[in-house]
Amino acid sequence: MSSLTHFDAQGQAHMVDVAGKAATHRVAVASGRIEMLAATLALIESGTAKKGDVLGVARIAGIQAAKKTSDLIPLCHPLALTRVAIEFEIQREGNAVGCTATVETVGQTGVEMEALTAVQVALLTIYDMCKAVDRGMTITDVRVREKHGGKSGSFVNP
Repeated sequence: MSSLTHFDAQGQAHMVDVAGKAATHRVAVASGRIEMLAATLALIESGTAKKGDVLGVARIAGIQAAKKTSDLIPLCHPLALTRVAIEFEIQREGNAVGCTATVETVGQTGVEMEALTAVQVALLTIYDMCKAVDRGMTITDVRVREKHGGKSGSFVNP
């Protein structure tokens, strides 16, 4: 296993220097889910939640989160994202909403953190919009599913 890249020789945290890396097309896909009561899922599906279109608002929140990742994660590079797509899947079995974020850029560093941040914030937004009826919702299974581009190539996590 290689050493951690966010620490220098003295063990101090630093931002990784990517100046010497080639700019390539980079893609990351992350996913997660939020489990809830069946009645909460029905509210989301019907579009009758008190605060409005839950999934529409969560989609915009996820996109904004991807764009703001470097403001939230201290050692992330600010990136010019070329695409952020947020998809939701109603999972009746298990009473959950699945979320998948696909983030792309052409640059010198990957977009895994942006994809993970997008998923988390989209799921947190669902929680926020539905907490009045279901405080027991659980966010789970958040992970990087795929990463492509750069020197290390592709990674797929089924």
